[in-house]
Amino acid sequence: MSSIFNYTTDMNQESKNFTRTISPIIISVFAIYLCVGVTLGTIPSLVKNELHYSSLIVGAVIGIQFIATLLTRAYAGKIADTKGAKTGNHRGVIMAMFTGLIYLASVLLQDNHLLALGTLFLARIFHGISESLAITGALTWGIGLVGHQKSGKVMTWNGIAMYAGIALGAPMAMYLQSALGISYVFIVMVILSALSWLCTIRLPNLPVDTAHQRTPFYKVIRKISDQGLALAFSSIGFACISSFIALFFTEKSWIHPSLAFLTFGGFYILTRIFFSSFPDKYGGYKVAVVSFIIEITGQLLISFSTSETMAIVGCSLTGIGFSLVFPALGVLAIQKVSPKMRGTALGAYAAFFDVSLGLAGPIAGIIAGRYGYQSIYFFGAVSAVLSIIILTVKNKK
Repeated sequence: MSSIFNYTTDMNQESKNFTRTISPIIISVFAIYLCVGVTLGTIPSLVKNELHYSSLIVGAVIGIQFIATLLTRAYAGKIADTKGAKTGNHRGVIMAMFTGLIYLASVLLQDNHLLALGTLFLARIFHGISESLAITGALTWGIGLVGHQKSGKVMTWNGIAMYAGIALGAPMAMYLQSALGISYVFIVMVILSALSWLCTIRLPNLPVDTAHQRTPFYKVIRKISDQGLALAFSSIGFACISSFIALFFTEKSWIHPSLAFLTFGGFYILTRIFFSSFPDKYGGYKVAVVSFIIEITGQLLISFSTSETMAIVGCSLTGIGFSLVFPALGVLAIQKVSPKMRGTALGAYAAFFDVSLGLAGPIAGIIAGRYGYQSIYFFGAVSAVLSIIILTVKNKK
């Protein structure tokens, strides 16, 4: 009886230690992704309604951030592995502060539509680089501080912070824009970035081995390509919701676009909270396949929705389905490399996510221009089907 009590006590203490160690990083990530969320809630309407550009340009402005993130993933992983995860994370957070000022400049220049658009593109590029450094550093930092055996849990809670930030940031931006004006949205972004930096200032950096022979980035990508490709195709549904759901609701004259963001993010978070142990317990492959099926159902509901309620339910199911994809596949991915290459592996794995978001915005914009906003969610469903096929074929091999 006493052994059971001691075991329970040890487990509770271990959980408290994990929470105490990882909480500052999770709060920091949440603040950074609130910044991502406020831009997603603001930029589509700014480009479409204030600068009067097409849906294709909306997709390009949204997507270029993820392309910039993609192109700097190797650099971010290298910084985390050779300079320390804290260094990489803080470089990204400080860059996010300056990015907020560039966004603010684009608003002040909006009377000159072309100049404002160019400044927005510049801001999105800087935002992408800052996100790459911040999140790669945060993931590597968290796993290094608590141990690789808890890597799935670290990725799960980082994901909760990421998508909670996106889900809350978008409606927060809409409220700030309507109540105070769009300039205040980007002032808040600067403040949030500063708070993100302050949260982790006292945490120790990770030791680095400068003598370690690094595996080339392209070889790391090759090792984790099956998980990466499955992640990329499954992320398209998320990209379609984040970039176009507000415009889709406007096209349909539905009055609660913020609920689409909130339900997606809310169910995403709840799924991670209650089922965070599933990838370790049942295996990444099984969890990923079930998640894809749920995501497909959600995307099809949005695609064929005849009411606002039906579309919101589709967003909810997409959030549930997409929730465990990243940790389920990520645990499998980092098992393929040595601990000293963990930052590079996480950077390579996340690069597939960036490719997906970078390409999905413009492609979805083209589809929306020809067939309407509703059609892009059928595109998201087909993409998730491809994720199942890729993962199943690779798993059989």
